Amino acid sequence: MNKTAIVTGISGQDGAYLSQLLLSKGYSVVGIVRSLEKYNSGKLVYLGIADQVIIEECHLENRERVMEIIQKHQPAEIYNLAAQSSVSVSFQKPTETMQFNIISVINLLEAIRTINPSIRFYQASSSEMFGKVNDLPITENSLLHPLSPYAISKVTGHQITINYRESYQLFACCGILFNHESYLRDNNFFFKKLLHGALDIYYGKKEELAFGNLDIKRDFGYSKDYVEAMWLMLQQNKPEEFLICSGTSITLRQLVEYVFEKLGIPKAKIIIDPNLFRPTEIEDIYGSNQKAMEVLHWKTESNFFNVVDKLLEEEKMNYEGKQ
Repeated sequence: MNKTAIVTGISGQDGAYLSQLLLSKGYSVVGIVRSLEKYNSGKLVYLGIADQVIIEECHLENRERVMEIIQKHQPAEIYNLAAQSSVSVSFQKPTETMQFNIISVINLLEAIRTINPSIRFYQASSSEMFGKVNDLPITENSLLHPLSPYAISKVTGHQITINYRESYQLFACCGILFNHESYLRDNNFFFKKLLHGALDIYYGKKEELAFGNLDIKRDFGYSKDYVEAMWLMLQQNKPEEFLICSGTSITLRQLVEYVFEKLGIPKAKIIIDPNLFRPTEIEDIYGSNQKAMEVLHWKTESNFFNVVDKLLEEEKMNYEGKQ
């Protein structure tokens, strides 16, 4: 195989792991970054692939630049992982979140439609789109009821992708991913904050760790498994939507207490801060991965605590290496 894939959001955990997967399968990978000056190659360097990825600067709200890059590289596949992806930030910056997360999708799809309709397109949708859930487990046909500006922007990008598929017969599909974690997760996300903060206490750098609502439940998985599902979606005979999830939910409190127990940290060092609660919150959410397993023949680690063990060990090893 010798074909090109464009990956937006290359600096994130999913962009890095997806690039690693694509390179292993013989693709040339072009990564899109918003600014070369601010581009952080750290995750690609960590995976040992930074020198194998072609980096292009492109603000995805600039349609002409998007078209220029697609014309230049003639990709067979485009994976759109770029987004303002923090729920809490979306409440602080709703306009910027909406604008980027929606316009970027339109520009990519318009470029595909105009330049080469045979390009296969993957849109990163989110379990946050379901929000106020009526029935569990969630399926591909569940009602969408977003509860944040981020979730609303993701619903819009999701529906735009489906509309372009139906209107112009593009191979455009959406992966609806539930929470998925790795060592490469950014520090502002709950799971990374938990691991790094717990190690700060373990090594005597911090006395306690503050959280918001720990009694909500989430469906967690492993990022490396989830990016494989993205690739599999674009290898099918027809484009469809797929839920990518573990199929079960656990409370954030269970995760926190498990990590603290593994490190021998007293639970008294867990602090609940009301200031960290969100204006609206999904109490429990988990999905069915039946379609992904049957159609994509996709598999993932079913017990997230096994993933926690693996990631805590990786976090600890790297933490000690930086001391």
